Amino acid sequence: MNETVIKKMQEILGEAWVVTDLEKVKSYCDDQTEKAMKPEICTDCVVVKPSKTEEISKIMKYANENKLTVIARGGGTSLSGAAIAIMPGIIISMERMNNIIEVDETSMTVECEAGVTLLQLVELFNKHDTLYFPIHPGDEGAQVGGLVVMNAGGVRAVRYGVMRDQIKEMEMVLASGEVVRLGKNLIKNNAGLDLKNLIVGSEGILGIVTKATLSIKPKDKHIGSLIVSFENESDAVKAVTEIFKTGIKPMAIEYMEKKAILKAAKDIGMTWPSSEGAVDLYFIVSERKEDDLYEMYEIIVGICEENNALNSFVAESSKDQRTLLDIRSHVYPSMHDEVVDAIDAAIPMKNLSKYMDSITKISEKYNVHISTIGHIGDGNLHNSILTEGAVKPDNYDEIADEIFALVMECGGSITGEHGIGKIRNKKMNLQFSETELRLMKEIKKIFDPNNILNPGTAL
Repeated sequence: MNETVIKKMQEILGEAWVVTDLEKVKSYCDDQTEKAMKPEICTDCVVVKPSKTEEISKIMKYANENKLTVIARGGGTSLSGAAIAIMPGIIISMERMNNIIEVDETSMTVECEAGVTLLQLVELFNKHDTLYFPIHPGDEGAQVGGLVVMNAGGVRAVRYGVMRDQIKEMEMVLASGEVVRLGKNLIKNNAGLDLKNLIVGSEGILGIVTKATLSIKPKDKHIGSLIVSFENESDAVKAVTEIFKTGIKPMAIEYMEKKAILKAAKDIGMTWPSSEGAVDLYFIVSERKEDDLYEMYEIIVGICEENNALNSFVAESSKDQRTLLDIRSHVYPSMHDEVVDAIDAAIPMKNLSKYMDSITKISEKYNVHISTIGHIGDGNLHNSILTEGAVKPDNYDEIADEIFALVMECGGSITGEHGIGKIRNKKMNLQFSETELRLMKEIKKIFDPNNILNPGTAL
């Protein structure tokens, strides 16, 4: 990195908060994207650690004037290459901007800086008797700014929606260094274009989020978990669609390939409650009244039995519930060394059966293991292409092309929560017309005319 740039960063932040040592810089250039899918990483960067919005504003103004690439860095938990540095530039780590500013129990919101981690929010509301933050995409090292620009989802989206549904306001620094406040903490606000929601899911290419005001929810007093096993995927999918017809909305409904969940349990020395069948549905349910919780159990189990469920298991104690969640959370880590690509398509509920049946046929056609785990309650499935040592097979492109063509045929999206990042750019024309892509690029140019913010990402 140019010595003049380094000196300018030190002038703005102080020497202690400018990192140039190569080994330290390397750890800020990578993310959690599968090895076989990663773009080439560039470590010819300088890492800066601002503590306030004003410092980021000065950095961006200088970078824009000198046409220097900038990447805002959160927890580095992206699975789509969004946080990977692919060219020399300035990496802005948000780790020092980690203050929870206010919990407003009247407005039911929490305001925090972009570097606040999901773990901080979890720990904060674990101590709170009546409120909590509902979004939990998985890795608790993820930071609020990253959750916002990646529009994080996770298991609880069935009831609470995704990150977009939780954001009331945000503060953001533009490429020019200007600071803007987007959105208002109101139920109704019909003034102007909705710039706030344009930023959500923009993957850091339109500006740097520095603060966010998020919705919090009341805790239900009674929470339980339910496992139901099926012999095949079609019965499981049919059961889910029938459950939704009753108006019941569990907190989460997860679809799990039995082979994968048993492996995850074994890896961490725990026991999964059912070894029967090929597929499990994992329900997390919560209600204000205990009687309502048991009524929900009865309805769900009844519908599953009508759709050929093999057995069911209710976890009532907090210890048993924690065990189930720990095993479910370990599914991806347990297979990570075999994952070539984790495709996270979102599919309309009406086409889920067709999609899953076709995935099985693709797996058989190419003689490759495609493991399906995911958030079936919102149609977001993770189809992981697995090989020994996660070596990309020679026919990978054919396999991936057929899966993405299937996604489009089913009216779905090429990504439900991982994002486009730097690994799905070439698939955007499958989902969007030339006109739509042109509009997106023109919006990018308005926000970032010199293309300095996270180039090579999302578009």
